[in-house]
Amino acid sequence: MWKKGWRQQVWQELDQEWDILIIGGGITGAGILRRAVHAGYKTLLVEGADFSSGTSSKSSKLIHGGFRYLRNKQFSVTRESVREREWLLKEARNLVTPLGFLMPCPNDDKQIQQFALGVVIYDLLAPKWKHSRLSKSQILQKCSTLDAERLECGFLYYDALMDDARMVLRLIEESVASGGSAINYAKATSLLKDTSGKVRGALVSDQSIEKLGDKEVKARVVINASGPWSDEVRAGIQAPERLRKLRGSHLVFSRQRLNLPYAVTLLHPKDNRAMFAIPWEGVSLVGTTDLDHPWSPSQSEPYISQAEISYILEAANATFPSLELNPSDIISTFAGLRPVINTGQADPSKESRAHVVWQESGLITVTGGKYTTFRIMAEEALQIAQPSLPHLAGLERRKPYFASLSTDKPSQEVDLASWHHLCGRYGADANQIIEGAAAGENNPINGLVNLWSELRWAARNGAVEHLDDLLLRRVRLGILQPDGASGIIQRVREIVQPELGWDDERWQAEYSRYRDIYNQAYSPSPDGSR
Repeated sequence: MWKKGWRQQVWQELDQEWDILIIGGGITGAGILRRAVHAGYKTLLVEGADFSSGTSSKSSKLIHGGFRYLRNKQFSVTRESVREREWLLKEARNLVTPLGFLMPCPNDDKQIQQFALGVVIYDLLAPKWKHSRLSKSQILQKCSTLDAERLECGFLYYDALMDDARMVLRLIEESVASGGSAINYAKATSLLKDTSGKVRGALVSDQSIEKLGDKEVKARVVINASGPWSDEVRAGIQAPERLRKLRGSHLVFSRQRLNLPYAVTLLHPKDNRAMFAIPWEGVSLVGTTDLDHPWSPSQSEPYISQAEISYILEAANATFPSLELNPSDIISTFAGLRPVINTGQADPSKESRAHVVWQESGLITVTGGKYTTFRIMAEEALQIAQPSLPHLAGLERRKPYFASLSTDKPSQEVDLASWHHLCGRYGADANQIIEGAAAGENNPINGLVNLWSELRWAARNGAVEHLDDLLLRRVRLGILQPDGASGIIQRVREIVQPELGWDDERWQAEYSRYRDIYNQAYSPSPDGSR
């Protein structure tokens, strides 16, 4: 996709005038880019760090309606989300996959009635009818490690699972293949304005190793899709802050310690707050928290606190008491920031997850919302942009966001599960990954769904600037393997170092940088130091 020399080529192209400049390379920016390219607009996306390096790589990995939002009566958010979930299950096959959720219920008639009503409403909003009530014995058959003593019955309902970073990357890759432009490590450092004070571009500074300098990028429309950084971009027009940044943190366990055939809803024993245990990519995730984040995302990468680790472990052990999970069982952690509109709610979880789109001084900002509803956010942003654009886009006509693919397995050496994995995450590039592999590389990595060949392809074609781009977002080994994949790092090096063209000095510098980031924000006990 991004071949050698691509950065210099895109950098030279920045001098032209664009229809749309998108600031932010997460799921919101990627969705806007995809739709804008479909509509025929000359569109550029810039991301100050790596694509999907912010919130969009640190979610709960769910495409869901937000069942727990029903408790706060956020019915419109849930309705919108479950319908987008159904769309994504059809359009992003093998990237978005169905996931059953078990909801264990204690001996509490009121709570059972609330859960029963909740799953009915959840399916009616979709509309879909796929839930069922389970007896105590039935739910224990599906998950034997649940607390049998406190269990009265349960419910089974369905949401969906995905790889968040790979979805962003696929949208961007397919947008570029269709004529769009996108560049990572290109930071919009200030906004450009015309004589009337309206935003008409941005000063973009290259943050890559090559240090290509600064460019004044001019555009008819500038869209701020920078998530937790949105207020920092809006400061360029002296706009008052509107965001409340909420931290959501997760623990990662091996399947040997927490084996989940289904996702499980957890109710924390102290505050009855809903959390999830989720099977994902060969591991199990438990989270999430919902806490005010006290500092700017530009100051430090978010990381889980020791109090959050204890809080999540308490919920997990209340739900799976026989496992006796403890801090030594944690493989890794991660924390992301939710940008929500600040309405002053005392309880952060009560803030609305609805998205908002508005325009001020010509700058369009789209923020809030959920990963699941990125398409709706993209459409609304472009509707507001249309008066400033050269032609109508026909946004009322639904168009596919993901390229349609044949999922017929080729005759090569991968099994059907691996083929579906590659098709979902890489789209039309799946076959190239298989064909470009060296001997033995089309095998899974240490029992994961990932193949060694993904590393080679990502290093060759994935716009990798730093080792953390590769291990935390392109192929998620830094999260999925103990100690940040230190046990397999030599083989990783043998595959990717020649493809990246790094000498030994550069490799050592990149590995040191990666270990610092891992220790700060992803380790079982992150320190947050800089």
